[in-house]
This record gives sequence, C-alpha cells and structure tokens, in this order.
Amino acid sequence: MNPEFLTCDLCDLHRDSLGQPGGEDFRVLPPVFASYGGRRRFHGTVSTVQCFEDNAGIKAAVESPGQGRVLVIDGGGSLRRALLGGNLAASAVKNGWAGVVIDGCVRDLAELAACELGVRALAAMPLPPFKRDGGRRDVPLRVQGVWIRPGDWLCADEDGIVVSDRSPQTGGAG
Repeated sequence: MNPEFLTCDLCDLHRDSLGQPGGEDFRVLPPVFASYGGRRRFHGTVSTVQCFEDNAGIKAAVESPGQGRVLVIDGGGSLRRALLGGNLAASAVKNGWAGVVIDGCVRDLAELAACELGVRALAAMPLPPFKRDGGRRDVPLRVQGVWIRPGDWLCADEDGIVVSDRSPQTGGAG
C-alpha cells in the first residue's frame, strides 16, 4: 500500500473548505458504515456500481482487475438483502481491489473478516441478493447524500470515510 493516509489528517487539511461554496472537491461520508473486512484502512481510486438488491454487477466488477481501486456500491441503502459475501470478497482480493464501500448489507462476516480487503457497509444480513440485471457500472452515485464519481479518490480508516476529486499525491487532499 502507498503512504498512510488518515481521514482525520485529511479533514484537518480541508477544514476551511468543508461546507463552503467551491469546497465540493473534498467530501465526508456520514458515520453510518461499519467495518467488516480484514483490512481496517484502505484507499484508492473509485469505481462504482449502482444496483438494488441485485449483485450481478458487483460480481462482474470484482472479477475484473482492481488495480488497487475501491469499489463503491449504491445499493439504495437496502437492509433487506446482502450485496457482498465471502465469495465475492475473495474474488476482490484475488483481483487486486483495495476495498469495497456498500450503501447496503453484507453477509458471511467470518469470511469477510479473514479477507485482506477493506469492507464498509450499513449492516449484516444473511439473505442473499437477486441476480437479475446487474445494475449500472461506473456512473456518478449519491451515497448517503454525498456525491461519489468514478475516478474520485476514497480513503477509509477507523475514523471514517472521505472522498476527494483527486488523491493527495496529485495535489488534492494533502
């Protein structure tokens, strides 16, 4: 993993622009996500999937090369079915994904905890998802009221999740 980035430090750097006009390049997700993966801290460029109680698009994404990216999934905040479990998490690790952030649920918690993958989700739910249409891939998402776009940079740690329009290495957050 590249240099360590901490969300509190990044927020300190951006404290004056948060909530100000023109400060939309740095965003903070609300504290509603729990950590389920074996990796507590992760960061990377964002790829997105928008779906509802259907994980066919997520499966396709994690089976593609991750290249250290973070998959952000807009599951509509549904608490009725899990969108990610142990099998898809293992595929994500095998294919080089750094993490997954899900506005929805996960399952197979023991398997997720054993995976070297960052996983944030709203809750655990044992019911499996549907597999129908796959949703939409690499589209802008509004997750818990925060815009997240493909190509954004996301950092997650024990304190929270932040998103920026560019990585600190390219002159963004730090």
